[in-house]
Amino acid sequence: MEITTVAVLGGSGFVGRHACHALAAHGYRVRVATRDRERAKEQLILLPTADVAVVDVHEPAQLAEFVNGADAVMNLVGVLHDGRGERGFQAAHVELARKVVAACRERGVRRLLHMSSLGAGPAAPSAYLRTKGEAGAIVRDSGLEWTLFRPSVIFGHDDNFLNLFAQVLKLLPVVALGSPNARFQPVFVEDVAAAFVKGLADLGSHGKSYDLCGPRVYTLRELVEFTAAATGRRRPVIGLNDTLSYLQAFAMEWLPVKLLTRDNYRSMKVDSVCDCPLPFGITPAALEAVAPAWLGSITPRARYQQYRAARSASVTSDE
Repeated sequence: MEITTVAVLGGSGFVGRHACHALAAHGYRVRVATRDRERAKEQLILLPTADVAVVDVHEPAQLAEFVNGADAVMNLVGVLHDGRGERGFQAAHVELARKVVAACRERGVRRLLHMSSLGAGPAAPSAYLRTKGEAGAIVRDSGLEWTLFRPSVIFGHDDNFLNLFAQVLKLLPVVALGSPNARFQPVFVEDVAAAFVKGLADLGSHGKSYDLCGPRVYTLRELVEFTAAATGRRRPVIGLNDTLSYLQAFAMEWLPVKLLTRDNYRSMKVDSVCDCPLPFGITPAALEAVAPAWLGSITPRARYQQYRAARSASVTSDE
């Protein structure tokens, strides 16, 4: 069956925005479910083939109506920190996966692509990874034409990963780093989006799970030090031992904005790495080749140059 229309859950999120742009670039019609239409429209306004709809995806009747008539569904919904209600791991990962499968069956949508995570599984040490694993099992047992993607940590110019490090480095003269030896293999968000789009119409991807990793493994300390160098904010990094890492995560759970939790600490007990190439012939972008393009724009020198350019333009316009 030819796929022309794709219903995307989580389309206004970090990965979702890039996936929707990639889908539109390949000529697909895109439906995006959101609770905040204006915010989603601002992010996706340049996509002529995107239709943003106000949908409560946790309400089965609304979800079924949203996927009705679509040729495929992409579920990119995920939360990094456990919350209440629909923001919790159980609701956002497990229950939603079950509802998506039911909606697809009810409305005759056979193709389902689902975002999981490296390390997900029933024996994982964190609730995040266990619920991601349970959701993946629901998809695999759905009887649909499914494909799973399991990325390592994802980076991009609008991420909450390297940019978070950049903000911390801006505020602190010394970084006390929990779990400094945790290992990651960061993958570029546009490569993740490409994998979803290329896998969409690839019949060989039905019933398969793909691990998505970049070309190099880093420790958490190395990633912080890389960000420091790229932003011109080199700071001493003090690696904490396991006990202090746990206590730091516990303390940070009480902050108004959760930067780190004990569940994140437990997730980092599992190496987020893989030894396979990206699928569908995608060549992974190297962190060093891509990230400095935006991290470098927030260095003190870059900001000064931007200020001088703005002043010069102002003076010229006044003459």
